[in-house]
Amino acid sequence: HAKDGWALDDVVNLMRVTNMEKEEVRRPPEEGVNVYGLYLDGCRWDKPTARLADSQPKSLHAVLPVLHVTGVQTAEKRIMDTYNYVCPCYKDAKRGANNLIFPVDLPSGEPPQKWVLRGVALLASKD
Repeated sequence: HAKDGWALDDVVNLMRVTNMEKEEVRRPPEEGVNVYGLYLDGCRWDKPTARLADSQPKSLHAVLPVLHVTGVQTAEKRIMDTYNYVCPCYKDAKRGANNLIFPVDLPSGEPPQKWVLRGVALLASKD
């Protein structure tokens, strides 16, 4: 967005979970990238409500639908849901600063403390 006069200091990531699975993606987005292959640890994604939900019984990991990542100016970033959980995304199940990739704002419909206490995180690999 250099042609739009955006200063790098004013740009932040905006991430939205789509309703598409990776097989449904037909073309790249006009702006940003689509990310797939992430797993939710400690909860699942409920497509009808587009929010985090409790895990299914005996299910350790749930696949997150395609995540669209783009850049927006800080002033334009809007939090659409009253309750958002800033979910850490790790390279693998060994959580720690060395494996942290980036945080993702996920709508939850419930206070973020619920997901913090459950240790909810996104994993790029289940191994």
